[in-house]
Amino acid sequence: MSLIGPRPHAVNHDDEFSKIINGFFGRYRVKPGITGWAQVNGWRGETDTTDKIRNRFEHDVYYIENWSILLDIKILFKTVLVVISSNNAY
Repeated sequence: MSLIGPRPHAVNHDDEFSKIINGFFGRYRVKPGITGWAQVNGWRGETDTTDKIRNRFEHDVYYIENWSILLDIKILFKTVLVVISSNNAY
């Protein structure tokens, strides 16, 4: 596991999500992370709707395709802000 990257899901969720989203397993091209682009942009917590799953996936793919040290630093900075200002952390 890495500090930054797509957050992992339970294996049974991965199987379920891969049936909904074409190319879902592409998010495994990088190590999973403790925090990620999806989480700092509000797509954390339950994935109980297709919209939530799709948005999290799209943010994960954006991170993978646009990875840079500066993006990782931005995510770390935003993570601190989200943790400080959030009432509900997952």
